[in-house]
This record gives sequence, structure tokens and C-alpha cells, in this order.
Amino acid sequence: MGRLAKRAASLALILALPLALAACFGSDGDRPSLIEGSQAGGPQPFPENFRSDALALMRSYLNNPVGVRDASMADPVLREIGGRQFYISCLHFTPRETDGTYKAMRERAIVYVNGRADRVIDRANEICAGAVYAPFPELEKMTR
Repeated sequence: MGRLAKRAASLALILALPLALAACFGSDGDRPSLIEGSQAGGPQPFPENFRSDALALMRSYLNNPVGVRDASMADPVLREIGGRQFYISCLHFTPRETDGTYKAMRERAIVYVNGRADRVIDRANEICAGAVYAPFPELEKMTR
């Protein structure tokens, strides 16, 4: 590939990233999108129960919530998603695989809408850049 073609491909990827992130917040069947479900135009409230809300969401997100290792969580911070500000809390953890083994640590972001945990973002590298993590032993103690 020529240099110009490589630059065009790189630019296309950069421009596609916001669209890909916005797609994460589309409708899930009967579930409204983040924009539809959030307070109309107002600031988002801080998620007071962010730890317990994150646990409840992760219990349903993980295929097997038992046996999580190396769990840590960052306190929620405001980040722009789809042109709006939402509180995001980042997680690091190593889940137990279906065969009982452990592989690479995962990084996920939890999006809070109207003060409640709403979604898990799988590709959270950019959103969680610079996050300051603290141990999250409650995630390691989850049961079914």
C-alpha cells in the first residue's frame, strides 16, 4: 500500500471511532438508548451507589460471575459520549473462563445514566485512559 493509501485508511479508522462508540449506545430491543433515557439536557447526577450498581450490572454481564480475580475499580468521572456527559467508572478484572482457566485481564467501562449503572462498554481503552484504580474485592466475592 502506498503512503497516501495508508494515511487515508488511518483517517477512516479515526473518523469511524465516534460512530462505533455511538453504536454502543443504540437501542437494545425495548431498552431505550442512553440519550433517550437520560435527563433532558440537564447535567447527570453523580451515581451515589456506583459500587453496588456496578456489581449488579456485572453479575448479569458476566457469564459466570464466580471466581473473578484481580478486580479493581476507578471512581466515576464525567466523560463525553455521543455528545453528552455521562459518569463512567472503569473496571479491571480477570474472569474465570468457561473451562476454569484464567486468561488476560479485562478492562471495561460502566456508563451511569441518571445516577444508575446502565451499560458496560467492552472496548474501554480510550475512555479509561488515565483512570486511577483501587481494589474492588466485592467483584471477586460475587456468587451466582
